[in-house]
Amino acid sequence: MSSRTSGRGLRGLTGLPFLLRAVVAVAVPALALAACGTAAPKAAPTLAASHAAKASASPTPSPTPSPTPKPKKHRHKAQAVHASAPSGSQSSPAQSGSGSGSGGGGVTASGCQSTFVPAFFYASSIWDQAINTTPDPGVMLLNVDNGVGTGPLSHFQTLVKQAQAAGITVLGYSSTEYGARSIGSVETEINDYKSWYGVNGIFFDLTQGTSSELSYYQTLANYVRSTISGGIVWLNPGSYPEPSFMSIANVVIVFEGSYSAYLSDQVPSWISQFSPSQFASVVHDTPQSDFASAVNLSRQRRAGHVFITDLTAASGNPYSALPSYWSQEASTVSSGC
Repeated sequence: MSSRTSGRGLRGLTGLPFLLRAVVAVAVPALALAACGTAAPKAAPTLAASHAAKASASPTPSPTPSPTPKPKKHRHKAQAVHASAPSGSQSSPAQSGSGSGSGGGGVTASGCQSTFVPAFFYASSIWDQAINTTPDPGVMLLNVDNGVGTGPLSHFQTLVKQAQAAGITVLGYSSTEYGARSIGSVETEINDYKSWYGVNGIFFDLTQGTSSELSYYQTLANYVRSTISGGIVWLNPGSYPEPSFMSIANVVIVFEGSYSAYLSDQVPSWISQFSPSQFASVVHDTPQSDFASAVNLSRQRRAGHVFITDLTAASGNPYSALPSYWSQEASTVSSGC
């Protein structure tokens, strides 16, 4: 998702044959969990690189590049990201614009913070684990195959319905290739997500958060909202974009990277002008011993939506499963509400 993640986005292993990816989808989560906390933190793949799963594969997502993102390719297998109510200090009134408001995917409130899940995994068991968590995540990001894929898959159709029945907002994953992808092709993907999976909105990965790309993303955000009733828009520059982007999206992922990188991340003063419900952070390579610190830091930085995991970038996909401390994360993050 962010440049901090070795130039990778929340996408996945789409180069593998369909059947082989199905096997990977089941095997990778188990291996990833076994490796939790053992690998030394490395630059993690972005959400674009980690969420691209087909009916048989389980890609994983990861956040996008830093402040001035440069075109990088980060692909992971299909996984979803879930966002909920904001956390952190009391929010200031959000500036007006189509992106201001609750943040999409769960009700956000001043002083609240919620989890979201980059569901870049195929296994039903991991989806069930996220859906049945109390409290459950506010948002899950659906990445079928580094995008919507070539046709509807009953496997994900069932999982999306289960998540939505639990009150979770499901967003379809779409990479914009830093604004290089044609608007027409992205709009076609939005249509397919709506007709095939009935998603609640779209998560745009590999987002270029510079002023020259503003009209490109405004056009796509407008299309989402005109196509999907109550359509929610998330952008993932993986770092702080030009402030004007905050008026386009419901939520902007302003950090995607390791815990060690999070400690030194530079936070601009203008964030105080917006509600925490408009900001999200993804922090991987976070061992259990640093979990509480990561949560506290996310609150100080007004991140209303948070996903923290001990899975590592070294594994190739820190979003291949839920963190080993997922239950603790769900309860801790929402404790301020």
